[in-house]
Amino acid sequence: MSNFNLFNEIVVDNFAGGGGASTGIEMALGRSPEIAINHDPDAISMHTVNHPVTEHYCESVWDIVPRDVVAGRPVGLVWLSPDCKHFSKAKGSTPVSKTIRGLAWVTLRWAATVRPRVIMLENVEEFVTWGPIATDGRPCPKNKGRTFTSFVNALKRNGYQVEWKELRACDYGAATIRKRLFMICRRDGLPIT
Repeated sequence: MSNFNLFNEIVVDNFAGGGGASTGIEMALGRSPEIAINHDPDAISMHTVNHPVTEHYCESVWDIVPRDVVAGRPVGLVWLSPDCKHFSKAKGSTPVSKTIRGLAWVTLRWAATVRPRVIMLENVEEFVTWGPIATDGRPCPKNKGRTFTSFVNALKRNGYQVEWKELRACDYGAATIRKRLFMICRRDGLPIT
């Protein structure tokens, strides 16, 4: 078990949109994330209005060098909400983008380089079916979940305990029955609760 002081650690919001996840983090911790990253100028502009004390980076998550942006500060939490439209069943039979489906791999970059104490990832429930794309541009049904398993195993190899659950927003006060997948990864020996 590790000793830590959450107020000596920073929080990073990757794929920061208008600031909803950061607001939730702020409600839980009593402060805004120190860093927010998104490639979209409109999203960063809105996030800046909602979280003016946060350091904002308007660039691709792949162009960010975690060691540079954290500048030696210990990282307590990295939050990731990668684009989910190419996992969602709402996409139907439309071909999917391998590039967009691969955005979650940036998680490993953070895990391997700055070793956040906790990593949290939010996505659609179908994220667990993440697998290779077949030649027709659609997920290969025979390899359903294979990439997800590799992703989880890579986090474990980096010293993280990994758990995930599907939660319904209506069970937590939101006016929707939409389900989301939440993954929590810890490397500090404390239980995931």
